[in-house]
Amino acid sequence: MREIVFDTETTGFTFGEDRMVEIGCVELVNRVETGRTFHAYFHPERTMPPGAQAIHGLSDAFLSDKPLFHALAEELVAFIGDAPLVAHNASFDFGFLNGELGRCGRDPICMTRMIDTLAIAKQRHPGAKLTLDALCSRFGVDRSHRVLHGALLDAQLLAQVYVELMGGRQIGLSLVSDLVADAQPATVAAPRIARPARHFAPSDAELAAHAAFLTRVKNPIWGAAASG
Repeated sequence: MREIVFDTETTGFTFGEDRMVEIGCVELVNRVETGRTFHAYFHPERTMPPGAQAIHGLSDAFLSDKPLFHALAEELVAFIGDAPLVAHNASFDFGFLNGELGRCGRDPICMTRMIDTLAIAKQRHPGAKLTLDALCSRFGVDRSHRVLHGALLDAQLLAQVYVELMGGRQIGLSLVSDLVADAQPATVAAPRIARPARHFAPSDAELAAHAAFLTRVKNPIWGAAASG
């Protein structure tokens, strides 16, 4: 089963007046990272609000030479393919991704392909803090290198969180144990061969030697027992 975990960075919260400036995608196959990723920055065709820049650190100067979304749309769509798409608060990311696809005349991605880790986390951990940082702390995912938001880094962290939300460690352990069990050779019991009992009768010489030894034993305990 192939899935794509992705995250976006934007100029704000509402597509139209706001635009996507970064996307990061991580490929999972059977909930294991394959190492294949897609990452790109885009020129938003507008200025970056200071509040948004404070979150992700992407300035007008940095984005000034980046391509427009439509220049990489085909490559992005090819990477995504027909896989389900996993995101945290996924309706936000889907809104910007489909908004950008629509602007360049491409079909939107069907919402039935959306997997929202925020919704899953709310069901599994009601009442808990469910930000990406909080979920990383809950599941022991190292986020020490996350100073600012970044689409690819956040997608990589979310991929680990998603696997944990879906019971990944337990699944992995069971698979490993199954593989180890399968690798063990079958034990075949060797047939038991019945052999007749062996008798070791003492020879005449051994009986004579034993009798001579007994004559030299002083105050034998068997004699005391017999006299008692």
